[in-house]
Amino acid sequence: MKLPRRRFLHLAAGAAVSPAVSRIARAQAYPIRSVRIIVGFTAGGAFDITARLIGQWLSQRLGQQFIVENRPGAGTNIATEAVVRAPADGYTLLLGGAVNAVNVTLYEKLNFDFIRDIAPVAGLIRFPNIIDVNPSFAAKTVPEFIAYAKANPGKVSMASAGNGTSQHLSGELFKMMAGVNLIHVPYRGAPQALTDLLSGQVQVSFDPLPAAIEFIKSSKLRALAVTTATRSEALPSVPSVSEFVPGYEASGWNGVGAPKNTPLEIVQKLNKEINAGLANPAMRAKFAELGGMVLAGSPADFGKLIAEETEKWAKVVNSPASSLNDPPLVPAGLLDRPRLLDLGLVVSAGRLRRLLVARDGPGALAATSCACR
Repeated sequence: MKLPRRRFLHLAAGAAVSPAVSRIARAQAYPIRSVRIIVGFTAGGAFDITARLIGQWLSQRLGQQFIVENRPGAGTNIATEAVVRAPADGYTLLLGGAVNAVNVTLYEKLNFDFIRDIAPVAGLIRFPNIIDVNPSFAAKTVPEFIAYAKANPGKVSMASAGNGTSQHLSGELFKMMAGVNLIHVPYRGAPQALTDLLSGQVQVSFDPLPAAIEFIKSSKLRALAVTTATRSEALPSVPSVSEFVPGYEASGWNGVGAPKNTPLEIVQKLNKEINAGLANPAMRAKFAELGGMVLAGSPADFGKLIAEETEKWAKVVNSPASSLNDPPLVPAGLLDRPRLLDLGLVVSAGRLRRLLVARDGPGALAATSCACR
């Protein structure tokens, strides 16, 4: 049967419109089940705190549970790859941050391309890191710390939440600009690093302010300076590093991403609800208490931030003065199996002994027993 031309055109137009209508309908109904927010660090750190705050907001607004799932390891690459490989349907999201921008340059071979494979959804928060030390440490100011580190090269241990994190990069930038030699000790997350800083196993950290602020307010840690160009409203009496090291600036940030090809309508819906949260006085107050500044904006705004941060930190990673690609040197006080697991290190006993000899000389082995395999 031959269809009349008008009827044929009507059917053809309907077929073309149908997929678009279907996408819009799915976005309007989204979410119809729980949504996972994947975090690349252990519970209790800045990433985890931020994810739980925005997850609770989205759960209330959208009527389904937004569940935080912690997948620490490999500098957040395990978590990122899990999201990259997930269906692009809006039900698996990534809580990303500065570490993801760093990893683009730091790791030569990854199974994904962060900028290509993760769709930016919305920025959340930008926050200072803070140079903090155990209260028993000799230095009480940044100039005193620099003087101590120069007088004791290679003897001050700098903890971080992992290789390539904003804490690590903030420390590397400080080392380069202040001309000091600190031993980087990477952990599996901020809580493990803070535990050893509180106990005096390591001497200094460039902690994200949201994770450290309560320890500073309770005087369990001593704050030397914030890493942003200006002081933080959350700790106005604490100076910025730039007051002593001109031109220094570093900060951490968080935002939400999704697998590439996630329907634009779902990305836009999430962006709208997240921005509503960032405009909410109660939510803004919670972020301000953590020392953070909200990053409201469009998906394109967040994508621009990621590109800028990737370019900025690539210069630090590729600098000849950076030790980012050096193997970690483990302080002797951390040489037992639980500590090595917290550090996320899997090294042979022979390699670890070689690292110790390189750092402390042959005598280092006489007083050391290694529980690693």
